[in-house]
Amino acid sequence: MKVVRTIEELRQQLSGQLRTAYVPTMGNLHEGHLSLMRMARQYGDPVVASIFVNPLQFGPNEDFDKYPRTLEQDIEKLEALRDVYVLFAPTLDEIYPEPQSFSVQTPDNLGHILEGESRPGFFEGVSTVLMKFFSCVQPKVAVFGKKDYQQLMVVRQMCRQFQLPVEIVAHETVRDEHGLALSSRNRYLSDAEKAEAIQLYQTLKQMEARLAAGVLETEQIEREACAYLSERGWVVDYLSVRRQRDLWQPTPEELANKEPLVVLGAAKLGSTRLIDNLEVNY
Repeated sequence: MKVVRTIEELRQQLSGQLRTAYVPTMGNLHEGHLSLMRMARQYGDPVVASIFVNPLQFGPNEDFDKYPRTLEQDIEKLEALRDVYVLFAPTLDEIYPEPQSFSVQTPDNLGHILEGESRPGFFEGVSTVLMKFFSCVQPKVAVFGKKDYQQLMVVRQMCRQFQLPVEIVAHETVRDEHGLALSSRNRYLSDAEKAEAIQLYQTLKQMEARLAAGVLETEQIEREACAYLSERGWVVDYLSVRRQRDLWQPTPEELANKEPLVVLGAAKLGSTRLIDNLEVNY
């Protein structure tokens, strides 16, 4: 595996490649990330991974400064995986050599709801840096995890509207043996919090089960789920029932006709904010 730190080096390595598969990450790699790399290998060759902690997607009171940066260990994991040809690990100055005055704006009906409402500017930061990385890597395929469900939808819509020749492939959420979605931020959790963290997944499963059983009162489902986690000490941002196709709230008619749904949640446990989601299977 080749490790490159500049855009010029990256382009030299990928010159003439037409089937590149790309996996963008912020590092601190875990099995969820490695699963994305394995999937990418099935869709293209060579596989390019990137590690970059993007300041544009962090709010002023978020964890940019303390976000885990473990480049040496990440390189070891990728070398052992043997599926990645190039790791692009640029510095902050390489990606933002001057103040970023241009940005990709996301539509209110997708980018400013749920995560976008809880984290203003988040999807603009994600979209802007991905536009840069897509320009640098020029992949045929890019692989994203379903754990960041809304992000996946934002990226797909961005590529479609900008006519980017990138196929966005989704990988199912990777979980530990208890059901907790793997995340770099899980390392912030204490032992007691790790034992409690599974309750977000369990709550979403209960919501999914009630919808699959035909319960149509989505506001009641959401309200009871929020109350349950709040009673256990969580600070809930949202627990919401949405349409899979656009993340809008379903109408009563759509619920009765078994519109494909997804339940999404974001909540803080102690100082750690966790997100998760489940598609509803009727």
